[in-house]
Amino acid sequence: MEYEFTHQPSFTQLTVTLEPGESVMAEPGAMVGHSPTVSMETGTSRDGLLSSAKSLLGGESAFANEFTATDERGTVRLAPPSPGDVMAHELDDETLYTVDGAFLAATGDIDIDAELGGLKSMLGEASLTPLALKGTGTAFIDAYGGLAKLELDAGESYVLDNEHLIAWDDDIEYSVERVGGLKSTLLSGEGLVFEFTGPGTAWYQTRDLDALVSVLAPRLPSQQE
Repeated sequence: MEYEFTHQPSFTQLTVTLEPGESVMAEPGAMVGHSPTVSMETGTSRDGLLSSAKSLLGGESAFANEFTATDERGTVRLAPPSPGDVMAHELDDETLYTVDGAFLAATGDIDIDAELGGLKSMLGEASLTPLALKGTGTAFIDAYGGLAKLELDAGESYVLDNEHLIAWDDDIEYSVERVGGLKSTLLSGEGLVFEFTGPGTAWYQTRDLDALVSVLAPRLPSQQE
C-alpha cells in the first residue's frame, strides 16, 4: 500500500494506492472517489479494525466503508468533512488515542476500541469520547485547521485546550482540569484543559470548530425573520 497527501494543509486529500487484495477502511462520507478496480463494502465490523467496537462513539459512525483492490491495482481518494490537514501515524503493536470525529481511515491489523471504561468516564466531563487505535498498520487522523505535534521530554509538561486536542500516544501522562472558577471560565471563553506530561507525544489542531460556530451563529438569519 502507498499513500499521498495533496492540497495540504488547508484542504488535504488522502490518496491511497492499493495492490490487489489490499484494503483500507474509512469513515462514511470520507470517499471522494475510487478506481473501477476497487470495490466498496459497508459494514459494522471485520476482523481487526472494528472487531472489538460495538459502535464508534461521539462523532464517529457505527458503520465504516471498506475499499478493496480486486484483480488490479487501484486508488481511493478520501477527505475529511471540515477544511484542514490529515496526518498518517504508523503503529507497531502500539496504541494511539484519538478524540471523537478525528478518525478518517486505517489500514493493516488495526483495531478500534470504543470500550475504554474508566478512560471514557474520566473524559466525559470534557465532552470527549476517545477511540483507542490498537495494533500494527497506518492510521489517518484529520483536524480542523492545521495539525501540529507536541513532543514532550520526561518530566516536561504542557497544557492544551480540550477543543484543540486531536490525539495522544499511550506513553504520555495527562490530567483533565477546569480553567479557574465558573466566573473566569465564562469570561475567558475557556473551559476544560488537558495537562500532558512527558515523555510522549500529543497532536492538536490549530482551530476550534465550536468557536467558529459561535462566531457565525449570531450572523445567521433566524427562523423568525
